[in-house]
Amino acid sequence: MIIQKDNKVARRKNREEKTYRYKCTITGEKFKIKGEALNPDDLVSVRAYYELNPEADDRPEAIKQKVLNESGETTLEETDEEELEGE
Repeated sequence: MIIQKDNKVARRKNREEKTYRYKCTITGEKFKIKGEALNPDDLVSVRAYYELNPEADDRPEAIKQKVLNESGETTLEETDEEELEGE
């Protein structure tokens, strides 16, 4: 019985991943993705998506408050507190 050695070794392809940069058409927020978009004009950020579809916002309340605080918007509770302080 003769065993032949195969000198072929699986080699990792050394290809570079191309990143594409896009800008949200609503908020102007810049982001990058690894795949090329078919319709770059239709891309929106996560924040813009939830602004357009508030009924689809299933994030926990803590995340919603964090996003509001980062964007500088006031919450309903903060608005009520400011009105009470003014009286």
